[in-house]
Amino acid sequence: MEHTENSVILRGSLLALPSFSHENHGKKFYRFTLEVPRLSGTVDLLPIVAEEQILNEMDLSGGEMLRVEGQVRSHNLRENGVRRLLIFVFAASITAEEGDPINDVILEGPLCRTPTYRRTPLGREICDAMLAVPRAFHRADYLPCILWGRTAHEIAGCHTSDVVRISGRLQSRRYTKQTDEGPEERITYEISALSAEITEETV
Repeated sequence: MEHTENSVILRGSLLALPSFSHENHGKKFYRFTLEVPRLSGTVDLLPIVAEEQILNEMDLSGGEMLRVEGQVRSHNLRENGVRRLLIFVFAASITAEEGDPINDVILEGPLCRTPTYRRTPLGREICDAMLAVPRAFHRADYLPCILWGRTAHEIAGCHTSDVVRISGRLQSRRYTKQTDEGPEERITYEISALSAEITEETV
């Protein structure tokens, strides 16, 4: 059975004007960053990729905030022999509207590696999981998820190929990478789960 649940709805502010990203099958795609504040005051800086036609059809009369609907995607990028997993939102529609920030993600797909369970120094339970969410043409998006508390404990007991449905938000996180040239600040992206359930277990 193939599960293809992958939806994201964001509402936030445009950080900078879209810039050209790439061209594929004669279509041009552009990239921009959406600022989406959390209730805590932290701001997630989320990368959006949109086809040129969608940007040309944008209605900017609704307000200064942008509402983006689409899917969370991944892409394996090789640079200088090193492979990096890029996470971004592939926009299906973009409209301008006013309102509070929104960051809602729903994913469903099989686990593609064994979940990693750990505790913080203060005893909080955390579980890292990677979902392989299928999409068209026998491809899949490999999306890192982080779970907390009781949900972390439950998913930590899952096996590879168990199908999990996750609801949460897409978040950005800064970290320091030690390179040959010295420390380098980078941003990584992951889905922070608010809830999770096992929809299909492997035997």
